[in-house]
Amino acid sequence: MKATILALLWVIFLFPQSILAQRLTENPLEHWHTLNAAQREPPSDPFLAWMDGFAQQQLQKREDAIAAIHTVAEAERRKQYVRAKLLELMGGFPNSAGPLNARITGEIAAQGYTIEKLLFESLPDFYVTANVYRPNSPGRYPAILVQAGHTQEGKPEDQRLAANLALKGFVVLAFDPIGQGEREQTYAPQLDGELAGWNTNEHLQAGAQSMLLDEGLARYFIWDAKRALDYLESRADVDASRLGAVGCSGGGALTTFIGAFDGRLKAVAPACFTQTYRLLFAGMDPDPEMTFPHLLVSGLDHADFAEMAAPTPWLFLATEHDYFTPPGAEMVYQEAQRFYRIYGAEDKVRFFVGHGPHGMPLETREVVYEWMTRFLKDGQGDTHEQPVHLYSNLDLLVTKTGHVVDIPGSRKLYQLILDDYRAKHRPGTTAELLAMLERLGIPSAGPAPEVKVIDESTVPGGKVQRIRFETEPGLEIGGKLYIPNSEGRKPAVLLVAGSSTGALAQKLSSSGRVVLEIEPRDSPSANDHRPFIGDWWTNERADWIGRNLVAMRAHDIVRGVDILAARRDVDPTSIRAAAEGVKGIWLLLAAAADSRIRKVWLDRTPYNLQSALERSMNTYLFEAALPGFVLHWDLENLVTAMGSRTVLWTDPTNWMGQVINAGPTFKYRYVLGDTTDFASAQEDEYIKEFTE
Repeated sequence: MKATILALLWVIFLFPQSILAQRLTENPLEHWHTLNAAQREPPSDPFLAWMDGFAQQQLQKREDAIAAIHTVAEAERRKQYVRAKLLELMGGFPNSAGPLNARITGEIAAQGYTIEKLLFESLPDFYVTANVYRPNSPGRYPAILVQAGHTQEGKPEDQRLAANLALKGFVVLAFDPIGQGEREQTYAPQLDGELAGWNTNEHLQAGAQSMLLDEGLARYFIWDAKRALDYLESRADVDASRLGAVGCSGGGALTTFIGAFDGRLKAVAPACFTQTYRLLFAGMDPDPEMTFPHLLVSGLDHADFAEMAAPTPWLFLATEHDYFTPPGAEMVYQEAQRFYRIYGAEDKVRFFVGHGPHGMPLETREVVYEWMTRFLKDGQGDTHEQPVHLYSNLDLLVTKTGHVVDIPGSRKLYQLILDDYRAKHRPGTTAELLAMLERLGIPSAGPAPEVKVIDESTVPGGKVQRIRFETEPGLEIGGKLYIPNSEGRKPAVLLVAGSSTGALAQKLSSSGRVVLEIEPRDSPSANDHRPFIGDWWTNERADWIGRNLVAMRAHDIVRGVDILAARRDVDPTSIRAAAEGVKGIWLLLAAAADSRIRKVWLDRTPYNLQSALERSMNTYLFEAALPGFVLHWDLENLVTAMGSRTVLWTDPTNWMGQVINAGPTFKYRYVLGDTTDFASAQEDEYIKEFTE
């Protein structure tokens, strides 16, 4: 619940209540321009608005393709394309479909139904904790998979819904998603809690690792759901021909995905997730397990999941004041309705908006009861909710300690991702690396950008100009130029703006160097300042449209070099560059792609990428996540690609920001602490080494 409240606080200003109250008319494609003007204000964040422009173009192209589908044969071809593309984007499903090794660890005798405490393995030694709600009377019943949202407790979230379904003659399985309930991935006994803070932070940690491999984190969540359905099929009291799925928020996402991928489901009801990226791109950003890589550039949107399942009965659920807005959900529904109409199954898709904020209020739950009864029980049964006893999270625990990590041999998600890395890793050549940097758009082409001087101030020995320039068509970034008073061509230094680069810039400028301190593109409105995570929203959004934030920032650095190299007071053969922390990786990419950067200084920069796959937690990994790069190269290969040019690398760190002994090629300060930055007195020897 704490996670849900925090999420609501983060996004409460993103969707004004007046916008949420509005509804679309009949055809969402015809009324997109009306929606754009009346319900979707352009993003005020320049970089987000720039990316959103690409997103809207890609979505329009997709909608044009959907509008051209008129026959079942055309619809089936679209479904085949979507399924193959989604599997490709997420990296396929895990390879193992071994035994579930399911066992019941306890029971609760409730009034009219029984709760079984279930433990099974979705992958070898990867444990799933679940509660099974079954009617007390013997027989074979339809079964429903219930998937939790982002409550920390996981499976108890939907027990009112699950208990009522059991009373109405369904077997119900509610399980803990990865990172929730008894499946915390960063649990530390010393804290008796998660080091990452809470479940969505754990999802983000794993999402960054998955991005390194160019995979979708959803593959593991969907796999858990598929294996849960396997378990339901195996039960003697379940009629495997009558399976359904329901879930809200994060559970709504997983319900959407399993509904699309698993043909065993005969009724699907996702709540508080459905939303066209027409609105979602610049609005609420779903966690990595709630989306797929490269989605928009691949011509996909939320409607594709329901259409992939057509004509399976599909119930779209929203609430009036949700950040997954009813207008955006209705646009998806109306497109899906047209798709279902091609199959003559328009009556098998429905849209319902409940009262209140994000969640499943009573009227929504009763619509779920009616939907599942209609399609899984031939419409026979009472669809009104009954009062039930609600059990505490402690009552519903499956394991003795409440943590699957305490089971001998239990594996964590990062270990599965690491296994995938090892299976897919194939060393690449330097030539292939340089070609990849070219494909990523890191090198510049054409003349230096025009520099706009915003203001200028005089400082001892020179002047400082605050500037802006266009790094790509339609996108400007800013920086500062430190210009000494001395005559003639001078060596130059580019600094990637950081906590202490201002002081270093002044010191370098006072010694007669032209210094450009640049601020690579950023989306401040997207940074929610969670601990350890970094700018995940921006990188995820960039990925959807086929771009990469790390590569774009490296390109910005190269454009800064263009500016320095074009200046009459700069010696273009004597350009150096420096950066702190994870920004050093952006610089290293730029230097590998651009030989004009003659020397590089990296300070407290993580020493490689592979080590980020060897633990559950990292710091700012999204700031360095280049999809698929680590499968063929690492940071040392970027240094190799620089040839004879020099890299000064001081105090290399691990992915928790701690300085480590990475070998003799690195330099180490005598004392760590407050003096460890570019501006400290200890830097003189390094500044000399960097500039000589």
